[in-house]
Amino acid sequence: MRRLDRRARLFAIVLAAAAGYVDAAGFLMTGGFFVSFMSGNSTRLGVGLFRGAEEALIAGGLIAAFVSGVVIGGVLRRVVAGRPEAAILSVLAGALAGAGVLAAQGWPLPAALLLACAMGAENLIFAQGGEVRVGLTYMTGALVKVGKGLAAAIFGEDRGPWLPDLMLWAGLVAGAAGGAVAYDRLGAPALWPAAGAMAVLAALSFSVFPRGAAAEPSRV
Repeated sequence: MRRLDRRARLFAIVLAAAAGYVDAAGFLMTGGFFVSFMSGNSTRLGVGLFRGAEEALIAGGLIAAFVSGVVIGGVLRRVVAGRPEAAILSVLAGALAGAGVLAAQGWPLPAALLLACAMGAENLIFAQGGEVRVGLTYMTGALVKVGKGLAAAIFGEDRGPWLPDLMLWAGLVAGAAGGAVAYDRLGAPALWPAAGAMAVLAALSFSVFPRGAAAEPSRV
């Protein structure tokens, strides 16, 4: 986050909020599984191997779908010349809309798998040299950077700005709160505003990621 310019930081925070929104909706829809937080699903997979095959299968399926989304995002970055970010966001919009339709038809698990795939692809929006630079659906790294920054501040050291990482985490939490409220009140249709938001972000990405430039805008 610290290497992004102000516009790209805001874009990343909005994407993290969208991931939190979708994850909260998926969590409620599946009764306690995650569609963007694969560490949680990995724990549930381990517990499920002990407690029951169904829990393990659901957790394992969501993890596989998430990894498949990362693959899709990586492929799009390679084959779409100039504007891979817009392509990834467009795919996300379609996947979220499709998941909303599936959930509304009473198929929550297929919907959750499609959501997990979308969230995996989202992490390839900010990438450079084949490496993910900003994790948009998981915040452990961001919180570690915040903690390191606070520890350095105690001793009067400057370890670089950590507030952007805190804002990224706060964006995800705020989005999760919004997703929980929306799904509680609307049910499956709560996913459609997220799809619309991704479509808008796909259009806005043209002003955030210059054509042909590295995927991670940085200060010069």
